[in-house]
Amino acid sequence: MTVTGIGGLFFRSRDPEARLAWYQRHLGVGDGPYGMWAQQSGDTVFAPFPADSDYFAADQPFMLNLRVDALDELVARLEADGIAVERRDEWDAAGLGRFARIHDPEGLPIELWEPAGE
Repeated sequence: MTVTGIGGLFFRSRDPEARLAWYQRHLGVGDGPYGMWAQQSGDTVFAPFPADSDYFAADQPFMLNLRVDALDELVARLEADGIAVERRDEWDAAGLGRFARIHDPEGLPIELWEPAGE
């Protein structure tokens, strides 16, 4: 017997309804009953970072990484909606993919990952 995937991500929020609505509107995440969302199969990275890592803000306990397709189109749509998007050449890696980063309304960093070959 083994774990077959992540069954949910539960986190505290100052305004759960507004935060969920933001994820639904901008990322298409959590638009089913109880915030469910059917994902495509693919790799999920499970990687604890050192406590002093500067890969994401020290005041955040975790960063959400979401697999996406058509990263450039998603970035353009997010920017058109007034969401700041950060991209850095050093984040992209041949054979791994391309990355962009946004923050949700409560400051949680969200890494958008277009895997190589998408």
